[in-house]
Amino acid sequence: MFAKFWRKRTHQPASIVLHFTKYLSLKVKLNRNSGKLKICLSYINFKDMPAIKHFDHTTEALLDLLRSTKEGKTQLPDFQRPWVWNDEQIRSILASISLSYPVGVVMMLQTGNPDVRFEARPIEGAILSKPTEPERMILDGQQRLTSLFQALLSPKPVITKDARGKEIKRWYYINITKALAPNVERQDAIVSLPEDKIIRNFSSEILADYSTLEAEYKNDLFPVTQIFDYSNWMHNYNEFWDFQKEKIKLFSQFTLEIIKPFEQYLVPVILLRKETPREAVCQVFEKVNTGGVSLTVFELLTATFAADKFQLRQDWAIREKQLKKFPILGNIYSTDFLQAVTLGATYERGASIGCTRKDILDLKLEEYKKWAEKVTQGFEKAAILLHTQKIFSARDLPYQSQVTALAAIFAVLGDHSDTHLIREKLVRWYWCGVFGELYSSAIEGRIAKDLRQVVKWIESSDSEPDTITDANFAPNRLVRLYTRRSAAYKGLSALLLRDEGCDFFTGVEIDTLKYFDESIDIHHIFPRSWCEKNGIKPENYDSAVNKTPLSSRTNKIIGGNAPSVYLSCLQDKAGISKERMDEILRSHVIDPIVLRVDNFEAFFQARQKALVNRIEKAMGKSLVLDSHPLEDVDKSEYEEE
Repeated sequence: MFAKFWRKRTHQPASIVLHFTKYLSLKVKLNRNSGKLKICLSYINFKDMPAIKHFDHTTEALLDLLRSTKEGKTQLPDFQRPWVWNDEQIRSILASISLSYPVGVVMMLQTGNPDVRFEARPIEGAILSKPTEPERMILDGQQRLTSLFQALLSPKPVITKDARGKEIKRWYYINITKALAPNVERQDAIVSLPEDKIIRNFSSEILADYSTLEAEYKNDLFPVTQIFDYSNWMHNYNEFWDFQKEKIKLFSQFTLEIIKPFEQYLVPVILLRKETPREAVCQVFEKVNTGGVSLTVFELLTATFAADKFQLRQDWAIREKQLKKFPILGNIYSTDFLQAVTLGATYERGASIGCTRKDILDLKLEEYKKWAEKVTQGFEKAAILLHTQKIFSARDLPYQSQVTALAAIFAVLGDHSDTHLIREKLVRWYWCGVFGELYSSAIEGRIAKDLRQVVKWIESSDSEPDTITDANFAPNRLVRLYTRRSAAYKGLSALLLRDEGCDFFTGVEIDTLKYFDESIDIHHIFPRSWCEKNGIKPENYDSAVNKTPLSSRTNKIIGGNAPSVYLSCLQDKAGISKERMDEILRSHVIDPIVLRVDNFEAFFQARQKALVNRIEKAMGKSLVLDSHPLEDVDKSEYEEE
């Protein structure tokens, strides 16, 4: 019950308060008029809470908390997102506080740690007369505090959004009569007025005008900007009503039941001490920011570098634009780039090479500046190398993370990498990583190890890196490759392009067609419909052994026909001789003899063996070809494309 109540009234997930529920004193009252339950949080007793390292717990008066944001003592770290709450959410939190309902715990970070320096900015709407060093920064609670500050303390209307996401400017009022009515939901008593305080219909006709103080008094509309200094407004209100006893009594009741809860409201605050390391700050923020977009290490480092007047976001934007000129780097992100930079920096330090979150957060600005350009060139060299292997786009990449490793290797090697021998070594290492499927887990450790071992192998011809010695592609794995989600599946497709596979219809090499944006995809050699009619099992005909890169035009001609039929059709339509067609088939490691007589089993076994030979050549090592009858295919790994 409490969890449901918490989510509704605090706009926070229940998990945030679960740790504190045993320290909350709750009162449940039944409203006799409406029959509804009223749940009140009377106090939070932090004295009995167990000690937590790096944390302090306290409560703070709402007014004091908001004043600290107005004065700049409490600010936002640069990595915080903009304020985004809409009109309904603002009305809801005002209603919650007027009822003394909890609105969630606010989490702060104490400033003063030289290793945790973030560029700070005031919350939206707060205007500082001069630059002010904050005493603490808001990690969780930005939306709530900004909404309350703008509604309660700002002399300007709140810039928010309506239910459709359109920007609007609003003043907030409490309807005194409705707020005190026992059968009216409190949020319905919170009134949102446009900037000019005039309500109009769709034809711009004036329906109500509250733009004067007299209109406020007449309609019992109390501006929430007066909540913490209401005496003058109260006097003018009573004077407007000629000090009628009913109105004096009404406002006295309003003061007791509505205004006092605002004045006495205590906000639970968790303060991370200044000794808290950056990595912990990042992790804590991610845990509490479950309702927003996850914080990345890039944003945290951006805020850190901003303290030294370096705009990491702008620098990355320039480099990202430069790198994404290469289609193969279309999915590279800021974190990939920072990983490669960190690898270079840790390699140079001569200590433990790494690219974990902690390693990235330990990156110094001087190190970033030194390695950023080298890494940019490293990614460009990686893109060129992979282009020679007929991997043209990010969609075709077996592993994005292996590109990061390759870029770091190029960055460390520098111009020393621009030789045929070294590039041949890198190509072999790359294919061992792909077909060994070694970048599918423990990625950060694999990247760091490869940087150290590959560079040493290249520079001193020392022992081969583990990615080469550990790589093993079981031939039976080939039979169980069904979709392009598999790294080995993508790698196999690239090998067929690299080794000059030609289109069945045009006779042009597939990689040339793909480069010029022809519609190239992986298609069945024995068509699916033919296989189904002839009793071939799906786990066999949908295997990569029965697929190859072809143009969409060729695939349409193939249709659902038997190979013996569509090969004759292709030869006639394209004017290709039987001998030339056989050459094209061999470029796809297809045995023309068994294909032309529609012998699926013989085709399958012959092509499986031929593809394994191609993979062995790419990896530079022999694989053991176990016997593998078609009927023994492991169906548990089969998933139809």
